[in-house]
Amino acid sequence: MTTVLSCHDLHAYYGESYILQGVSLEVRRGEIFALLGRNGAGKTTTLRALARAATPFVSQGDILLDGVRINGLRAFEAARRGVSLVPEDRRIIAGLTVEENLLLAQVEGKPGWSLDRIYQRFPRLAERRRQEGITLSGGEQQMLAIARALARDLSLLLLDEPYEGLAPFIVKEIGDLLVELRQSGLTVLLVEQNAVAALHIADRCAILDEGRVVFSGAPQAVIASEKLRREYLAL
Repeated sequence: MTTVLSCHDLHAYYGESYILQGVSLEVRRGEIFALLGRNGAGKTTTLRALARAATPFVSQGDILLDGVRINGLRAFEAARRGVSLVPEDRRIIAGLTVEENLLLAQVEGKPGWSLDRIYQRFPRLAERRRQEGITLSGGEQQMLAIARALARDLSLLLLDEPYEGLAPFIVKEIGDLLVELRQSGLTVLLVEQNAVAALHIADRCAILDEGRVVFSGAPQAVIASEKLRREYLAL
């Protein structure tokens, strides 16, 4: 299976705080890859580094997208190449309707899903298309954030804590959506504190602890290992 995104020996800082201490990952095309670990393990920092966000500062290591080194790219340049980060706070733009949030994603760069396709897959967004985006429920805002990512030409979806604060039935609905996106060929890198839900849909996974990868492999191996679950996931 072709590798879409890889990082090798990634070291990153927030100011003087040394967060990532030699992280190496490989994400393959058409899979859901779950990045797990306790709070403060470096999961969000890894996503932001891969998406080429302004922070953290990456001091060492290579990030490759489809085999091409992208360390020097800025976030908007990585986005133009098909990388989209849905952050934990979702970043729904205040003052804009649901539809305006979606249309704004298509202002520059290649379009992805059309509005008709988005509304067909997300009927609740269609019902609320004229409603201000930040007034939606938490689950609806998460769907809007994912739909906004899909509105652009996309090959890699980075998700930071998409289940955070959501009711179990919404968690299942978003999980079903991610499986559907994987089946359509999209690659998903998922950071999630809800390890049980993430392991249930992931093809492969890795566990971070204090900025280092302590496990990489099959979700079934994590489920079967009481030591991994107890020491690194508090399960």
